[in-house]
Amino acid sequence: MSAIDEIKARIDIVELVSETVKLRRTGKNYIGFCPFHTNTRTPAFVVFPDSGTWRCFGQCNEGGDVFRFVMKKEGWDFSETLRYLAERAGVTLETPSPQQEAQAEEFDRLRNLLEEAVVYYRHQMLNTPAGKQARAYLQQRGIQPQTMEIFELGYAPDSWDAALNYLRGKGYTLEEIREAGLLTERQDGGGYDRFRHRIMFPIRDMSGKMTGFGARVLRAEDQPKFLNSPQTPLFDKGRLLYGLHLARKSIRAQDQAVIVEGYLDVIALHQAGFSNAVSPMGTALSEDQLRLLKRFTRRIVLALDADAAGEKATLRGLEVARQAFDHSDEIVFDARGLLRHEARLQADLRVTALPPGKDPDDVVLSDPAQWEQIVADAKPVVIHVMESLAASRNVDDPKVKSEIARQVLTLINDVPDAVERDAYRQRLARLLKIDERALQAISPPSPSSTRKTAARTRQPREKSPAPPHEIQPGRQAQEMERHCLRLLVRNPEAIYTLDRHLQANGLSRFSAQDFEFGEHQSMAALLLQSLTQDQMEPTAFLDRSCPLELKPFLEELQQPLKYGEPKGNRYTEDLLRTFIMLRLVRVNENILQMRFIQQDLQEQSTSAVSPYLELIPDYIQARSRLEKALAKVAEVE
Repeated sequence: MSAIDEIKARIDIVELVSETVKLRRTGKNYIGFCPFHTNTRTPAFVVFPDSGTWRCFGQCNEGGDVFRFVMKKEGWDFSETLRYLAERAGVTLETPSPQQEAQAEEFDRLRNLLEEAVVYYRHQMLNTPAGKQARAYLQQRGIQPQTMEIFELGYAPDSWDAALNYLRGKGYTLEEIREAGLLTERQDGGGYDRFRHRIMFPIRDMSGKMTGFGARVLRAEDQPKFLNSPQTPLFDKGRLLYGLHLARKSIRAQDQAVIVEGYLDVIALHQAGFSNAVSPMGTALSEDQLRLLKRFTRRIVLALDADAAGEKATLRGLEVARQAFDHSDEIVFDARGLLRHEARLQADLRVTALPPGKDPDDVVLSDPAQWEQIVADAKPVVIHVMESLAASRNVDDPKVKSEIARQVLTLINDVPDAVERDAYRQRLARLLKIDERALQAISPPSPSSTRKTAARTRQPREKSPAPPHEIQPGRQAQEMERHCLRLLVRNPEAIYTLDRHLQANGLSRFSAQDFEFGEHQSMAALLLQSLTQDQMEPTAFLDRSCPLELKPFLEELQQPLKYGEPKGNRYTEDLLRTFIMLRLVRVNENILQMRFIQQDLQEQSTSAVSPYLELIPDYIQARSRLEKALAKVAEVE
């Protein structure tokens, strides 16, 4: 038995959930109000002791095991959750290898070095004559002393070796100072302070551990205006969000995160009480950063200045590949990239524009109510694009109508949800004052239509045998999840084929949320990450980037399959059939449980009517689409 399985066996999920949720027994299961969304009328959170799982049938529409419950409640990753639950259950985890222990010690020493640097820069700002200029600048920007303390702001003196000498006096070597990102090497050997005469912004990870610094100039002639730590073993700008360690609780409480551009924007917003703001620190917004936020909310607002949100930037984002902006010094509005992230993560991404010439800190310091309204006015990405493109142009000109239509339709066709696509086309037709049928005429053929044409000319072939667990009713969804992962770790790029088939049948793309067991969901997330990086082959990325705690599970998935290794069309059919049947199992479970909730309410009060009962027709429609998609699996090449 693995450590993960032993933890699940030892921990009573009802006991664990009852610590934060008041549960009431109904038959074999327990029911209560979901702790992850506001609802005091209808209990829709069900715990299933027999399977050790839970599910919210309300707004969250999520479920999982003890790992998923703790991960969602605390905002932890799988590794943190495993360590916590192992200690709670009295399970001893695998002892790290000598190499892993040495690396952990090295990272701890680098973090301690960075903590010393925080203390040093704080002292320089608060207790030296040179630091007065930094304090004066921050006060001029409306930042109060208490806020400076909360965000640990500091000052790097105008010296080539002051920080270097301080840290060496604390016992750190030149190599360690360089490794922490505080030293710039000279060509002739030695080095000098990377940060000089700048305001210092300590950057911590989601858990509050030091990773590096951001720095802003105090002299207008100094360049660059903002300077971050270089890439280090601790600092990876594309996987960090400034202020998240302070914003995580507020984000979860408000069920919304707001992304702004700069450090001072985040600080001013937190000071004004809008503590759900974070910043990507001057980089193009990455999927890794959105994944961090999605641990706390699916509702994410991107607040752009007028230039970044306007027509010119919107067109640039539509026409140029995402990779061209990866090293930009400002947030770039990449509409197609955002839509891909939104679909992949099943998030709700919206865009809002700031008044011309104003930053978020300008707005919130002068009129907090205006900031609230700006966030409330956020619009879906597609709607923001169509309105931005039409705002300064003559939409009565037929040529302009055609140009805007083609640009926006490219985006609309990227949206996986058929209902959303239809709504966006209707809105675009109204905006351009044209018949919606004209838009359909210039839309590229949908994937489903091209597949139907291909299917008519394709020679029939023998269907591959399905593994036993796919066709035997009553088998647990856990094994179906595991089988999907067994297939995908062999070929992560098969997710693309799976996504195309799902979208062609009006279904959402593959997501980590399709998996309810903690280690399964973490592995699914790792598979998706293997496709978004371009440093190595996806399978190599899995082996190299898999967390230590998940290594045994990955090795188990990579073991030879009992019924043989499927190849070619057999592999594709096996994957599609298993995944679609997994979703069918979930849909059927949802329908049964909603009826169960309604029956329970009626037993408690004959007048009670569950609002979730109204969702059953939606699930029945989803089941119909899944069944049709399942019937077409054999047609996929």
